[in-house]
Amino acid sequence: MAIKGFDYKAFAQDMHAQASELVPAHFTPDQKEYITTTLLKFAMIAGEALDKDGEFNADQAVMITQIIAEWSFHKSVDLVNSGIPRQYWDPIMQKIALTIFEVSKNAFRQNVPQEQALEAIEHHVRNTYVHAIEELKKRNLIDDELMEKAVSQSNIDAMAQSADEQMQAEAQQQAAPAQQRPQGRVPQGAPAPQGAVNLPKAPNGLEKLDAESAKMLRLVTVAMLFQRMQQDKVQVILDKFNPDEANDIIRYMGMNDLTKKIDARTVMQCLREFRDILPAQPLNLSPTKIVNKIKALGDFIDRSKLELMLKPERARVRRFVFSALEGEVVDMPPKVACIIASHIESMV
Repeated sequence: MAIKGFDYKAFAQDMHAQASELVPAHFTPDQKEYITTTLLKFAMIAGEALDKDGEFNADQAVMITQIIAEWSFHKSVDLVNSGIPRQYWDPIMQKIALTIFEVSKNAFRQNVPQEQALEAIEHHVRNTYVHAIEELKKRNLIDDELMEKAVSQSNIDAMAQSADEQMQAEAQQQAAPAQQRPQGRVPQGAPAPQGAVNLPKAPNGLEKLDAESAKMLRLVTVAMLFQRMQQDKVQVILDKFNPDEANDIIRYMGMNDLTKKIDARTVMQCLREFRDILPAQPLNLSPTKIVNKIKALGDFIDRSKLELMLKPERARVRRFVFSALEGEVVDMPPKVACIIASHIESMV
């Protein structure tokens, strides 16, 4: 039974058109074609399956299709940057798309809150991607060096990190002295702005807009990022903004439909702008420091609970974690170890 109001073909084509503008400029035409075509293919497949099944409403079907399209874009970019031979890209992307499809459907069936659903999807996407790369290494199709390079790729993390650093840099420049800052805090449920908020469009880039409109879109992008962050972390950054900007960001954070009021292309333009301003920050991948980090995290989580959480993981991952808890360094590619440590940290 078709879903009323769900035109998956038009939606997939729209996502495809947006992706065409967002592919990194240094990619070759063939690489750009692969990324956009892959996004379109999986968005169409998912949309058609959802439409025929009729289990979800139009809004839910759009969300699932959009999530698949966005992750298809990010992981396709990661594969291009990874150096993995072209013939292995499709099988990896198929595994990722199927994982997203199943996890997102289950989340809607169980009425999981959107933020938790997105976190679960991201977790499964990362695991699927890393496991697929590890499988290539086990089959001797790639070497250790290429595996480490591949698993370290994360286009979405790079954009988020750049945006966070940009926000802090701008906040430090624009913030008033501490004694002059307002004492307002981010409320547990930020109230929605009063009245309609009409956001400007930036089809030709932020530089084509007037200063106030461009600033507004940047603050909205910041608000979207803050909506997905823990409140205490948001407040630390927000305290560094000047009073007017802080109030605007809080108002935008209270808009439940914020993602519908600003198009993905504009968000990506803002994030790329943040990224381009800031220098790249090298990751600290010292094996000893990663092990010490996991060992320290062990003080905050019950071992039996950790064993249960890690039960679905591979034996090598479990051995690395529990050895680290004892202070022992087990041989593991540093970048893979860093991903594991971040995963453990997210559990605490």
